[in-house]
Amino acid sequence: MLDKFLIFDIWGDYAHFKKYYTTSSPLTFSVPPRTALIGLISAIIGKGKKEYLQIMTKKEAEVAVRINPTNSNPIKKTRITQNLIDTKGNYWRPVKRGNLTGRTQIRFECLKTPRFRVYFHHSNDEVYNLLKMNLENHKSVYTPCLGISEFIAEFIFISESSIVEQCNTEMVDIHTVLPLDIVITTDLLKPGYKYFKERIPVEMLPDRSVTEYREVLYEVEGKPIRAKVKNALKLRNGDVITIL
Repeated sequence: MLDKFLIFDIWGDYAHFKKYYTTSSPLTFSVPPRTALIGLISAIIGKGKKEYLQIMTKKEAEVAVRINPTNSNPIKKTRITQNLIDTKGNYWRPVKRGNLTGRTQIRFECLKTPRFRVYFHHSNDEVYNLLKMNLENHKSVYTPCLGISEFIAEFIFISESSIVEQCNTEMVDIHTVLPLDIVITTDLLKPGYKYFKERIPVEMLPDRSVTEYREVLYEVEGKPIRAKVKNALKLRNGDVITIL
């Protein structure tokens, strides 16, 4: 039997996927990294922080992501000021009148009204079927969020689709975020298209240390990228995807 992918949309009012090299003024990736996506999926099926990274490795879990699947949510960014409280010593020091030492105001760069389509396959049938059941019933064990806990995510099941062919020898329209290391050639000379690339984390150890980054290419409005790549997958619903 050909592998199948679960397809579902995630969205929210805001999202923040912190770039690893920013500290005092956190910037966000324009697309959710694979590490954030497997965390969100694990929240839906109820896998805790100490276990989900062990069962969501690249070898076992295949994930692809598409920007703006409904043609209404291109990438937009804004800045939001948040109060961070001082919790040193494992306790909170309340702010007294006229004394602001208990908090620090930080401006976060955030995605505004983001929406993404996620494609997911897992080699373990139990994990795959559990996610399918929860998506179909719109249930989540833990609260899914878009990067940080303040930005709660909504989700909806779209469909389940099987692979019909691998596209390795011809130019095709890629609907998902495209890893640059699998690109053979591209056609980016299209008027009105805006392409960007980012270096995002894709694999972490259980101690939260990142072991692999990949450079990815995307179009800010979610338009397909015309390219010849290694290991692109065409699904029965017509989408051509590349795995993060």
